[in-house]
Amino acid sequence: MAKPVLVIMAAGVGSRFGGGGMKQVAPVDDHGHIMMDYTIFDAVRAGFETVVCVIKPGMEKDFDETIGKRVKGRVELRYAFQTMDAFMPADIEIPAERAKPWGTAHAALCAKSQVNGPFVAVNADDYYGPEAFRLVYEHLTTHGETEHCMAGYAVENTLTENGTVARGVCVVNANGFLSGITERTKIMRRDDGSIVYIEEDGETVVPEGTIVSLNMWGFGASMMDELEARFDPFLRQNLPVNPLKCEYFLPFVPDCLIRENKGSVQVLKTHDRWYGMTYREDLPSVREALKELRESGLYPENLWR
Repeated sequence: MAKPVLVIMAAGVGSRFGGGGMKQVAPVDDHGHIMMDYTIFDAVRAGFETVVCVIKPGMEKDFDETIGKRVKGRVELRYAFQTMDAFMPADIEIPAERAKPWGTAHAALCAKSQVNGPFVAVNADDYYGPEAFRLVYEHLTTHGETEHCMAGYAVENTLTENGTVARGVCVVNANGFLSGITERTKIMRRDDGSIVYIEEDGETVVPEGTIVSLNMWGFGASMMDELEARFDPFLRQNLPVNPLKCEYFLPFVPDCLIRENKGSVQVLKTHDRWYGMTYREDLPSVREALKELRESGLYPENLWR
């Protein structure tokens, strides 16, 4: 079996981060490390040897000058490019006004040429923690090509004080397998301490302990073909009704496979806490949290030295 590859989805425009800067390369400590440094450091400790960064064309220099020069000799770093026309059916025209990429499932699919076997897909601007990487790596090295997994976080460990977050709210069966997942794009903690997701017609409480996805998926070798096969019908169904903003979300595909009995997703519950930069205002708290983790001994002061 091929060793699992880490795919980091880093081509997103980061619209909520504001100010026009690329949050993927914003320093999160005094040594100039960015969030991906911590992601790759945890992945290396878990056993990963190859990392594929999915980026927009033209971003290679930024990545080479930050991540590339630091991880050289520790992992094999490759690039894949998410472009609007990648994997597009020949008879479907891209809307001229469309600015958003096609979403996280499309981002992962854009790494297909660089992946030959199982892989883990993660966001570039999220902190996942060492336990999650260890659990997912162990699963992928001991299971088959249709036996997928995801790191499951308690919803209360995944919130920001600065606004809403998007999370996949999971239904986990008694055996620890995912039986359904729904993307909720506006989850937040209210002033009274309750956690809710917001929709046009009101709010729904999300109980503490509810398992959510942070887009840390461990996929068997069959998943790249599934991502490609389902992109065409997704576009044909969604482009006519939402041509400028419809997104091919990563949870959509494993959810389909579960319902069609074509694959399974084991939920690997982690005690790790999420830190991320959904908003520019998150950066100071992220820096402080990572400082405390270094001081606790979880990370060295300078990751790669």
